[in-house]
Amino acid sequence: MVWNIFKQQRADWLSVLKDFGKDAQLVLLQEAQTTPELVSFATSNYLAADQVPAFVLPQHPSGVMTLAATHPVYCCPLREREPLLRLAKSALITVYPLYNGQLLMVVNIHAVNFSLGIDVYSKQLDPIGEQISNHKGPVIMAGDFNAWSRKRINALYQFAEDIALKEVSFTNDHRRKAFGRPLDFVFYRNLGVVEASVLVTQASDHNPLLVEFHPETEKPIW
Repeated sequence: MVWNIFKQQRADWLSVLKDFGKDAQLVLLQEAQTTPELVSFATSNYLAADQVPAFVLPQHPSGVMTLAATHPVYCCPLREREPLLRLAKSALITVYPLYNGQLLMVVNIHAVNFSLGIDVYSKQLDPIGEQISNHKGPVIMAGDFNAWSRKRINALYQFAEDIALKEVSFTNDHRRKAFGRPLDFVFYRNLGVVEASVLVTQASDHNPLLVEFHPETEKPIW
């Protein structure tokens, strides 16, 4: 499950997480605030919860948060400052052991939003690309990429192509858009997609993405 949770500012965010997140082995949240309700959900349903605060609000840090059904063997937090607002956006790279002996790299990203040109945008992606290139196993990279301009989406697609990532496509594509372009994406490598859907909800200003993967060496069980 991939979802920009809008700092839990709208009603029903917790019920959406409980209904659709608790059965997911990975939940990648952006704009997640460490409120007691979210911390309680995370600790009740997952073995591991890792967060990279982008900035600290009066009460609770806010940033990307990855919930997982197993403990990561590697964590790498990354931050990039918004050049205009001087606020930061964060990303988190985690690596998990799979039952088949492979290591799964997961990248949870909230890309910089307010910048002129794509220099800062590309600068945030570069260290992520370096780590993905050096990783031998399967990869999932997902989040809110703020790809609202033609230059940004071209840079994102070029980045994915350079490190051999495929994009998950959604048949009924209800992803949140800005200037006609989707903001949230899921990319992957060395995995197969079983099912992908977008959940329409008013619980955030983004709709959650739900994707089921299987290892590339196996066929999905129907």
